[in-house]
Amino acid sequence: MEQVIVTLGERSYPITIAQGLFSNSEAFNPLKSGQQVMIVTNETLAPLYLEQVKSTLQSMGLRVNEVILPDGEQYKSLFVLDGIFSALLENNHGRDTTLLALGGGVIGDMTGFAAASYQRGARFIQVPTTLLSQVDSSVGGKTGVNHPLGKNMIGTFYQPSSVVIDLNCLNTLPAQELYAGLAEVIKYGVALDGEFFNWLENNIEKLLALDNQATAYCIRRCCELKARVVAADEHERSGMRALLNLGHTFGHAIEAEMGYGVWLHGQAVAAGMVMAARASERVGLFSAQDTQRIISLLERAKLPVQGPAEMSPEDYLPHMMRDKKVAAGKLHLVLPTAIGNSELRSDISTDIILDAIRRCRS
Repeated sequence: MEQVIVTLGERSYPITIAQGLFSNSEAFNPLKSGQQVMIVTNETLAPLYLEQVKSTLQSMGLRVNEVILPDGEQYKSLFVLDGIFSALLENNHGRDTTLLALGGGVIGDMTGFAAASYQRGARFIQVPTTLLSQVDSSVGGKTGVNHPLGKNMIGTFYQPSSVVIDLNCLNTLPAQELYAGLAEVIKYGVALDGEFFNWLENNIEKLLALDNQATAYCIRRCCELKARVVAADEHERSGMRALLNLGHTFGHAIEAEMGYGVWLHGQAVAAGMVMAARASERVGLFSAQDTQRIISLLERAKLPVQGPAEMSPEDYLPHMMRDKKVAAGKLHLVLPTAIGNSELRSDISTDIILDAIRRCRS
């Protein structure tokens, strides 16, 4: 087992990374005999992992129920969220229950939001099953649901009590989901860690092949970077945590305009990173050579580097202006300034944004 600690004082928590954790009761400490657990998963993952996790928890003397949600980003909504509350109430779960999110980013975000809201706060554990959720969304306490007018617009910051990452989950992950997760991996290198980006350039094929050693190192390094940022700026007040949103403002616009689930989150972020790099080029902060390095790595990871042909540059703007980084009517955009460095800017004109999008259309 490897562990990374998210340091938040009394709310600090471990991220445990290893193979075979679903059968290891130690991974689910500090759950204790007699306590209640509600497993939240989806209809795709339930046949793969539910009984294994449930059996481990029951062997610890826990009282376990489950709620199985439909699978897909389009179901990350208040309507579906209500199903979690109904399951908790129907099974007489108290405030001392623990919600366990067994799934990818959608399940993790919804379970965390339900935990934050249920009887004004219940404990929850993140058990991410996709690469994207293992390296990013399961860590840091961002929870919530989508609205037809914007992604993740309804939610709160609410930290898990632990994160349990079983590397064996990646063996059943569809190829497109693996590629989508690599977009968030590459984001860390571009935004925060140039040495990690160099490592990715040398090891991306090993990650595509799910080489155990490379995959374990990659996930641990991403969790270390995320933990460091969250510890420094938990609620996105200083601007440091916003750097993790490189490519996301453009990407969220793609997801909202195309319809949630049409483009996977990681696919949209990949194209969005290239758009951010192009905008940074235009204002003299970033080199065309480094943009090409990003494009090449994304292409090797089998990710899109252009936005949807169906979207005009003007289609992005209404969604971008509803982004959570808009303040006082100004869009705050994360731009790379070098491989491994980025900054939050509020002085990027609409013309530059439109030109960057235009340069990334097929």
